Amino acid sequence: MRYINEFREGENVSDIYLCKVKNIAKTKAGKTYYSMILQDKTGVIDTKIWELNNGIDNFEQMDYVRVEGNVTSFQGNLQLNVRRLRKAKEGEYLPQDYIPCSTKDPVVMYKELTGYVNHIQNIYLRQLLVAFFGDKDFAKKFKEHSAAKRVHHGFMGGLLEHTLSVVKLCDFYCSQYPILNKDLLITAALCHDIGKINEISDFPENDYTDEGQLIGHIVMGTMMVDEKIKAIQGFPVKLSNELKHCILAHHGELEFGSPKKPALIEALALNFADNTDAKLETFIEALAEENRQGGEWRGYNKLFETNIRNTSQTGVK
Repeated sequence: MRYINEFREGENVSDIYLCKVKNIAKTKAGKTYYSMILQDKTGVIDTKIWELNNGIDNFEQMDYVRVEGNVTSFQGNLQLNVRRLRKAKEGEYLPQDYIPCSTKDPVVMYKELTGYVNHIQNIYLRQLLVAFFGDKDFAKKFKEHSAAKRVHHGFMGGLLEHTLSVVKLCDFYCSQYPILNKDLLITAALCHDIGKINEISDFPENDYTDEGQLIGHIVMGTMMVDEKIKAIQGFPVKLSNELKHCILAHHGELEFGSPKKPALIEALALNFADNTDAKLETFIEALAEENRQGGEWRGYNKLFETNIRNTSQTGVK
């Protein structure tokens, strides 16, 4: 199989890909064409079908399609122009080739994550965490889920990988700043993005659900935590409010989706940890994506509002 991250300008492509997005559009001259995004486990590519009459069979979004086309460059990004397309048949493809996955072992990551659960001293917080991470159905979904549609950790296992990184950062903060309530901060870090298992649909779709669009993972996660807390007899009200505040404030600013700004030092620490891991992973993914274009400088990145370049010592090739 020819993977998308191997595409180079000028190449001809003939293989099967997942049609992640399909839109019908018109040129300035009024001619209808298809604007698509094709995906495999290594990434996505903007795709166009300019001629719809010859060699283009019927297909829908989320279908696996066999395409023949040419890789071009448009405004500095690779684009695939398709000449022929048909819907792929069952047995012609393996679904796992089309779902981006974490490079880290989910079993190992989840074992490390539950290790933090076992070290929580507060009996109420530990009961809460066991209610989530000790549940087999929740664990399966959590291990397989992404942390985003795109931007950062938008791959299978991404939610687990991101959560573990945030927990590790918070654990480090606790060693440097003894004022932090470690049990509260680690619990908040473990739970901060649990709402994403319902905000974003399962693979291969990996798109925002109706509930996710209307409510969002921050509030959804807080509601999930509140529901579990109500089932734990004697859970302190003050502790409950502090934990829920940390989750509600973990994006730090109202304009970034947080209903509250951090009013507790643990909420501030969680915001920093979440932002650090998200931003660094976004930069890593941008370096990998832009590397397909060649050259030392990777070009202007909209998210960071600057041209980005790989440091020679980072090992990103």
